[in-house]
Amino acid sequence: MEELLCTVEFLKDADIFVARVQSELGGVREYRAGTFEEVLEQVIIDLQEEFEMFL
Repeated sequence: MEELLCTVEFLKDADIFVARVQSELGGVREYRAGTFEEVLEQVIIDLQEEFEMFL
């Protein structure tokens, strides 16, 4: 059975990359960075920490 864990949106606003993450545990949060790699790294770290308890 599949269960939705989170949704992630990546946007570009002028010269800033934005990531919006929504999950049941962490709610809605937004990250901003000058490069896509930086914002992606922020999202990865946050989600790893959030879902470590499921391992």
